[in-house]
Amino acid sequence: MGIWVERLLRERKCPFFLTLLVFVVCVSILTFTKNAASNLDPIGFYLDVKAQQPLAHFSSPAPKRQRLPLKGEPFLDDANIDWKLCKGHFAFDYVPCLDNLKVIKALRTRRHMEHRERHCPHSPLHCLVPLPRGYKLPLPWPKSRDMIWYDNVPHPKLVEYKKEQNWVVKSGDYLVFPGGGTQFKEGVNHYTEYIEKTLPTIQWGKNIRVVLDVGCGVASFGGYLLDKNVITMSFAPKDEHEAQIQFALERGIPATHSVIGTQKLTFPDNGFDLVHCARCRVHWDADGGKPLFELNRILRPGGFFAWSATPVYRDDERDRKVWNAMVTVTKAMCWSVVAKTLDSSGIGLVIYQKPTSSSCYQERKENTPPLCEYSDKKSVSSWYAKLSGCLIPLPVDGEGNIQSWPKSWPQRLTGIPPSLSSESDVTEKFLNDTKHWSELVSDVYIDGLSINWSSVRNVMDMNAGYAGFAASLIHLPVWVMNVVPIDMPDTLTTIFDRGLIGLYHDWCESLSTYPRTYDLVHASFLFKHLEQRCEIVDVVVEIDRILRPDGYVLVQDTVEMMNKLGPVLHSLHWSVTLYQNRFLVGKKSFWRPRP
Repeated sequence: MGIWVERLLRERKCPFFLTLLVFVVCVSILTFTKNAASNLDPIGFYLDVKAQQPLAHFSSPAPKRQRLPLKGEPFLDDANIDWKLCKGHFAFDYVPCLDNLKVIKALRTRRHMEHRERHCPHSPLHCLVPLPRGYKLPLPWPKSRDMIWYDNVPHPKLVEYKKEQNWVVKSGDYLVFPGGGTQFKEGVNHYTEYIEKTLPTIQWGKNIRVVLDVGCGVASFGGYLLDKNVITMSFAPKDEHEAQIQFALERGIPATHSVIGTQKLTFPDNGFDLVHCARCRVHWDADGGKPLFELNRILRPGGFFAWSATPVYRDDERDRKVWNAMVTVTKAMCWSVVAKTLDSSGIGLVIYQKPTSSSCYQERKENTPPLCEYSDKKSVSSWYAKLSGCLIPLPVDGEGNIQSWPKSWPQRLTGIPPSLSSESDVTEKFLNDTKHWSELVSDVYIDGLSINWSSVRNVMDMNAGYAGFAASLIHLPVWVMNVVPIDMPDTLTTIFDRGLIGLYHDWCESLSTYPRTYDLVHASFLFKHLEQRCEIVDVVVEIDRILRPDGYVLVQDTVEMMNKLGPVLHSLHWSVTLYQNRFLVGKKSFWRPRP
């Protein structure tokens, strides 16, 4: 055969066969390249993208992946949008759903913090927030925990307001955070150790991994717990304590704007291991105890509430009245006091524990508050939902037993979460999802794309699924805010079971965070779904608002959607690169349109 082909070539006969041979070789090369690239095929968590059943792509073992070079092609097309700057004296700190002054001024009452809740404008943001004068790239972590550029967050009010309590101090060009606080007279480290000594069952970074800090101040409590392998969701309202959450995020500490007012928090049922409040200014017994019922909802069975406030350790008439009200409500909820003590600095602490058995509920003389009606919740139920006047039943597994506490950290990150559905194929999907993201991040995201991960600290995953993306980044000095969109399956409790944090959100609205608070925003098959409900340009404007200059957006989506996103991002003067028609990386610049 070889001699025959050689003779044909030498004699230049049968050009048809020669052409056919070349064609077969080319097809073979293209087929091999396509198969190699398909190993990088991302899994969408949205049901209407890629496959009707997400994760089915990995139902059988995938071939061993290799690190493949990814050639990036820059987007040069421009959407030709005439961008304008947002106007106003404080436009550089604009949070659309929290700064809707027209609606806030028209509220009939502010008794229950209604003015601190979300009131989104009817029309999306059609302008770009300006940069503060003198804005610089944030200081790197871990240096940023203790000091930030003043020009990036030029708010001196809290410095003056809390100068006696050592929250934050202005020092030259910097704001410095000494680790003090209203209740941290001897420093945060002393305070966290004090909690652990008060109740040795609390083992920071082992059985206590996911914490909520209510009324967090500048989030030093959560910032210092990071050294103990504890991830804390710190939250506070946007109020007269100026820029608390902005300080926290600029420091590289997880935080979000929220308030316990009339609506449920955007966190999952049975999610947190411990909730903390140090003089957080919440009237826990209000409305018959609804704020405490909300804490009961988000605490996992056996979870703790650590409360440090004057009613715990002072005996004047006002504090005694508050304490007696707390005793009444917590007993009715079947919470037990597992520790109460006074520190050497004179600060008192009480620790409550949520029950792990339903027997107390059944033995109560009065069914007040009542148990909520059980529902097999598969969709988000705490988005713009009113605070409940009932207690959620304790979650049970497929055999009717109260769900167990997750494994100790770090085993809980990769173990089977207690809240995972008992449906036959869900465990396999979860494990395949974890494997998929581990391989994709290590093979492509870390080395294959033009992302400088050493400059990344605050990460937002816009469509988190089971948080496989966040789990795969655990070895990096980053933290991830895992967002479960409100119209997607509710996986947020499972994310918390893994020892990670997140919240619910509707991406057709603005996020409750300050501008310039994230270094990288990640979206996996999100935009095609959002396009059915809102304008993609409006979502891009929101990403631009929350992303820091020199920050990245990393997108997986359809080729059609990439071709829509690329020109819009390019019109913002971002550098935009497409890799193998599968991964889009946009890098935000310092450009802002002229006033």
